[in-house]
Amino acid sequence: MNKAATHTTRALAALSLAVLTGCGGSATETDVTTTEVSAPASNWVMVWEDDFSGESIDTSKWNYEINCAGGGNNEKQCYTDSSDNAYIEDGVLNIVALPASEGAEKPYTSARLNTRYKADFTYGRFEVRAKLPSGQGSWPAFWMMPTDEVYGSWPKSGEIDVLEAVNLKVPTDEGVESNIHGTLHYGRDWPDNASSGKAYEFPQDENPADDFHTYAIEWQEGEIRWYVDDYLYATQRRSEVLYNSKNEAVGLKHRGWFAEYFEQGSGELVTHWDNAPYDQDFYMILNLAVGGDWPENVNQTGIDASAFAEGQKFEIDYVRVYECASNPDTGKGCETIRPGYDDPADALVEGKAPVPTPPSTGINPLTIFADQFNPNWPAWDCCGGSTPSLVPVEGKGNVVEFVVGSAPTVNGFTSRSEFITDPEGEASPYDASGMLDNGFVRFDMRVTSAPANPDATWMFKIESFDAGSAVELNLSASAEGEAPVVGQWQTYTFPIQALADAGLDVSAIDVVMIFPAWGTGEGAVYQVDNVEINAEYPQLDLFTDGQNVDWPMWDCCGGSTPIEVMDDEAHGLVAEFAIGATPTVMGFNTRSDAGGSDNPFDATAIVEGGVMQFDMKVTSMPNTPDAPWLLKLESSGGATAAEVDLTTSAEGHAPQAGEWQTYTFPLTDLASAGLDLSAIDVVMVFPAWGSGEGAVYRIDNAKIYYPENDGLTLFKDAAAEQWSIWDCCGGSEPAVVTDDQAHGAVAEFTIGATPTVMGFLADENVSFDASGLLSEGVVQFEMKITSNAGNPDAQWLFKIESLGAATAVELPLSASQEGAEPVVGEWQTYTFTLQQLLNAGLDVSAINVVMVFPSWGMGEGAVYRIDNAVIANP
Repeated sequence: MNKAATHTTRALAALSLAVLTGCGGSATETDVTTTEVSAPASNWVMVWEDDFSGESIDTSKWNYEINCAGGGNNEKQCYTDSSDNAYIEDGVLNIVALPASEGAEKPYTSARLNTRYKADFTYGRFEVRAKLPSGQGSWPAFWMMPTDEVYGSWPKSGEIDVLEAVNLKVPTDEGVESNIHGTLHYGRDWPDNASSGKAYEFPQDENPADDFHTYAIEWQEGEIRWYVDDYLYATQRRSEVLYNSKNEAVGLKHRGWFAEYFEQGSGELVTHWDNAPYDQDFYMILNLAVGGDWPENVNQTGIDASAFAEGQKFEIDYVRVYECASNPDTGKGCETIRPGYDDPADALVEGKAPVPTPPSTGINPLTIFADQFNPNWPAWDCCGGSTPSLVPVEGKGNVVEFVVGSAPTVNGFTSRSEFITDPEGEASPYDASGMLDNGFVRFDMRVTSAPANPDATWMFKIESFDAGSAVELNLSASAEGEAPVVGQWQTYTFPIQALADAGLDVSAIDVVMIFPAWGTGEGAVYQVDNVEINAEYPQLDLFTDGQNVDWPMWDCCGGSTPIEVMDDEAHGLVAEFAIGATPTVMGFNTRSDAGGSDNPFDATAIVEGGVMQFDMKVTSMPNTPDAPWLLKLESSGGATAAEVDLTTSAEGHAPQAGEWQTYTFPLTDLASAGLDLSAIDVVMVFPAWGSGEGAVYRIDNAKIYYPENDGLTLFKDAAAEQWSIWDCCGGSEPAVVTDDQAHGAVAEFTIGATPTVMGFLADENVSFDASGLLSEGVVQFEMKITSNAGNPDAQWLFKIESLGAATAVELPLSASQEGAEPVVGEWQTYTFTLQQLLNAGLDVSAINVVMVFPSWGMGEGAVYRIDNAVIANP
């Protein structure tokens, strides 16, 4: 009897990501074993029963609940101990909902009986044979609640709904209502509580309100199963946590129930993915509610008073409890199961457990400066009294310019609160302790005027914890090892590990300084750009113009030897696989028994944003024309695996004979499918097992990597290389003009009398592949209308096309994430996600035109400017 505010009938969809187990070693195959159907097990032993054979309700077994609160669902009945509402007749318990007398607290009366402290059980088979009431507003239930609420108040200690139904026999679009429901409630306090369950719909020529049926659950340690007349229709389980090779929780093999409660001793609120809360005693409840949030809001809504005018009966023939004699302590060994009971596409219900937060990857980039000031890290002159300024530089955008006067000083960037003046800024010391292995501090610098003192040494200094620790180094001690040269942009990189070794506490970096040595800098003018604390992302290159010797090409079981062959000019040397009559899978394997060097790849540092990506061309399709094509990855010798259909890639297409196609899979999806990302050792691409004979296919550019914001800047001070500012049809020449200080050089478009569209166009046969950015990527730009002399009814549009206009998407600017219409004279930002464009039909792997314009033929006289146009991760 749910106490939640809403109820929904859930229909399970087949999961697109299926967890499959490798057989270990280099061989790999899917486990296709099934569980045989079994009759109700003979070793269930009945330990409690009420067959209602007496003349009255046995109060040694049942308690009456007397209240008008119901279950907290705005129900319309008061529960009583009146024999009008609950009585035994002809060996059947009748729970009857009746209209209440005039002036009563609630319009109906009914009964609710429970067995608390009289029949409390952990595990077993709980069974009721009953005929259910009908009518709009009826809500019968046989359910269970925790006896002692060990884990806290509802729903933290759980709830088991063995049987519920609402509004039976009420007309629906398909016939009449004939569903019963089995549900669990658990998790956090209301309103963040969770529930999961499944409905069973009777055939339209049968109805639970027409006759008696047997409803049951079998509850064992870690699993609960629901039955109608011994047919198993739903299974729910405890969650199974996925651990990586470092024994860190990184995901869920199965998402089931969970518990959240305060730990004794520590007092901390902790999430548990174990048997809790369904590992304690529960008692049974029988009741008939009238109305409430669920029944009154579905079917014909409300309560049909005529259905209750003469009383509405919930008739119970018996209630029985069985213990599993095989193992009473766990309830295991007596399962009544069938094939499909543990299949998500059939009876297995996915729960609402939160996914464990993966351990920190240690890579959390900080941009201290790039084109605009970071309000949390302002540019700073310590002691010289100057104000660092933004200066536009061709090809660099805005940079920071520092000037050293006669007063000794140091310059740089700080995140200490006393120097933050922007009201949106806040002190944000940076913790780089997770980046010791591959992190760095990096910046670009150009000296435009050298210090008057020719012996001045250029320094880099970094501090933490309000100067609690500090390291000062000559710029020539950087990884590049170069001293500044006047007039040249130079990059300087300092590894985090080297700074830590020199004495810096890297857990709270709050100042980064670049300056001529104290007291020697007078007359120096220098510019700084792209100041960041970042890390090199790990990458696995399986095949790009040749195989990775640590990860050789591999035929699992077919006896062939994959080869390297030359393809077209764009791809060059590629891997070719051919499948014969023997079922097999193919790909790349680093296990030594497959010829590899036992060099598993740890992708945990790039789980957020990282992808598995490859290009594939099928030169000969399998003899089985409908064979699905699959990607499968395994880790730790086959301990974990994820297998997905190629059509579930970000691109969503099936292979086409003779065409190179790109496939991209976010690592987060593979982790959710059960893959341990910390020790990947096999990557396979193949037609489904046993259906691949005759297939010949080629793979290139196969890699696991992080598309490190490697997007395309269409325009920032100038158009991107191999791209131009473009007027399709009007004959004008869009110009680069100077706007305000913040924007500098921008693209300006002017529409004349001839209808046209305008934007940015790639050179012939040039396009941008944005498929690696799909997880978070956007197309984004800023626009300002300086003259809107066109038709006032003109709609401003955004249009994007792929190579040769093979695909195109056109949207109003108001469909952007910002949802704003242009305002004359104001710079406004417009953002369209790549996923949004892909869903609308764009091939994001070959973008070659991006346009912004007023509706065709309605733009005459319009003048507008665009800046900071990018296709990138935000």
